[in-house]
Amino acid sequence: MIAPTTAGMRLIAQWHNVSVMTERKPAGMSFTSWIDQQIEEAAERGAFDDLPGAGKPLPNRGDEDAGQAWLREYLRREGVSAAEVLPTPLRLRKESEDLPQTVRDLRSEEQVRAVVAELNERIMQWRRLPVGLPIFVALVDEEQIVVAWRQSRLPA
Repeated sequence: MIAPTTAGMRLIAQWHNVSVMTERKPAGMSFTSWIDQQIEEAAERGAFDDLPGAGKPLPNRGDEDAGQAWLREYLRREGVSAAEVLPTPLRLRKESEDLPQTVRDLRSEEQVRAVVAELNERIMQWRRLPVGLPIFVALVDEEQIVVAWRQSRLPA
């Protein structure tokens, strides 16, 4: 029995609509030429045809960092807020900062206290097992939030 070649394996995989592990870089070939070869083969297969933005110039972003600009554009396109990708301590700080606006429309003091208690519990969980940046996150003063909530409900 003859062992199938890599190209033969790819044809079989395409026929059966399954993926094949990417082949390894051949010994003696530089990464640059190997990557260039893979790009050329993909272009011949039409893998780059009909991509969004094909034939259009790249947007001019001025002097801003291209990596950060790409990330911001990706988050906007995917509908993800930047706050969702912040490291945990910064996300918790942002939630603490936004808490007065978050609780403003709640109907009862009990609900406000529950929201504050839940955030404080998450802060305490992070303090017990901090992962990543060693940034201090203060607990939220429940009484201060409740007082601000009460004042926001008074008629103007």
